[in-house]
Amino acid sequence: MMTPDFIYLLPLFFVGIGAISLMILSTFKTMTIRKGAIATLLFLVLAFLSNGYNLNSGDVVYSVYPFVDIFNKMIVVDTFSGYFSTILILGGILTILIGLHYFERHKQFTVEFFSLFLFSVFGMMLLVHANELISAFIALEIASISLYVMIGFQKVIDKRIEASYRYLVLGSLAGVFFLLGTSFIYAATQTTTIGTIGNMALNTVDSNAPLLIIGGTMILITFLFKIAAFPFQSWALDVYDGAPLPVTAFMAATFKAAIFGFLLRLVVVDFDLIRDFWDEVLVYVIIFTLAYGSFLAIIQKSLKRMLVASSIVHTGYLLIALVSIGVIGESAASSIIFYLVAYFLSAIGAFGLIAYISSEGQLRITYDDFRGFAKIRPYMAAMLSVFMLSLAGIPSTIGFIGKFYIFTGAIESGYAILAIVGIIATFISVYYYFKLIAVMYFYRSSELIDVPPLKGIAPIVISVIALTIVWGGVGNTLVAYFPGVDFLIDMANLSYESLFIWQ
Repeated sequence: MMTPDFIYLLPLFFVGIGAISLMILSTFKTMTIRKGAIATLLFLVLAFLSNGYNLNSGDVVYSVYPFVDIFNKMIVVDTFSGYFSTILILGGILTILIGLHYFERHKQFTVEFFSLFLFSVFGMMLLVHANELISAFIALEIASISLYVMIGFQKVIDKRIEASYRYLVLGSLAGVFFLLGTSFIYAATQTTTIGTIGNMALNTVDSNAPLLIIGGTMILITFLFKIAAFPFQSWALDVYDGAPLPVTAFMAATFKAAIFGFLLRLVVVDFDLIRDFWDEVLVYVIIFTLAYGSFLAIIQKSLKRMLVASSIVHTGYLLIALVSIGVIGESAASSIIFYLVAYFLSAIGAFGLIAYISSEGQLRITYDDFRGFAKIRPYMAAMLSVFMLSLAGIPSTIGFIGKFYIFTGAIESGYAILAIVGIIATFISVYYYFKLIAVMYFYRSSELIDVPPLKGIAPIVISVIALTIVWGGVGNTLVAYFPGVDFLIDMANLSYESLFIWQ
């Protein structure tokens, strides 16, 4: 029995209706922050369940164009988009659960914030479902504009306003590159539909190759900016640092997954002809991204800025797998999808725990603020250590498994130099990640640290994330028949396969 088209669009429908509903409900004085958060979670859970239904019903690998007469194949629902939508919705749920304590303690937040939050999630989901460049641009702008406002929502803090304005100006400039690139691609192929672009380019490769290369490169520049790759990373440190901690967690973990979701679809399906041109440039981009990101992370005294700088390094790891796609397509693409899950869990856990610790009013984001932290809050210190170990790629964590797939894939595809540079960057990361662990466990506190006790839903959620990270690294190696992360790899492979189903 065929699934009705509207069932496939239910996840987008629930998130979009939730955003509009919260905008209307925010006008009522009885709507508190907690009620707004609960309503947000309700819509996200409904989206999560409906998305899970799509993934588990019918064929394990599927690709459909819902309401093709209306949308003309502008939106695609496949295993790939379903996998990424799961990450995005889960990112929204975890951000609200972890950040609720923070939102309630900072009175500047209102229910309108949650409406913007859902609009951002909607834009990210629409981006991974986009099968056409103009639709992708609209989705990207919906997500980005919502983030601009969310960053500067605490208007009484000058740093928030500055970060919001900077991201607005630079993000708008990046959007211009996307539109220019789309116009060049349309001039070369007479279409903006993903899949059709590749077929048209194949037929006109000799006459229109320069236009296709210029257009594709401009779009690539937009996404390199959004993921803060070198040399477009200068905005990231100040913008992420200026944003509220839950928003920083959301941007660093969830938004990056959405960007790579669309970039993978575009590169794998349409840009095979010009991938060789990009690969040579991307090799240098990756090396400088890893080197400069590592340098920035080492010199930071703020823990928040260190995590932001290290996110640039993780972007370099993901780009290593991106250039490997041309040689080992399925394996490299699957390693990107898996590593996004590993980084997503580690980053949202680390930023979320720091947000919880800082929610009582006194901001604690420097290394010195965590002197002797393990003696005062041993469970929090243990969870924070797990997140640092995973980000550093230490064995027995899911971060190690993710880096293992990326580096082995680079070697198999002939990019051994990138694997070596990546391993060196990993060794360097041990310094700035382990520095926090050393400060927490081996230094005495110079003053009494006022840290909120473990209460509410946030510590429980953070604990589950920490256990998931360990489970992802250990799996069934310690306990026979204990489920490991093989299902994530299998799902990543199925997601890749769904990109080549043509309806």
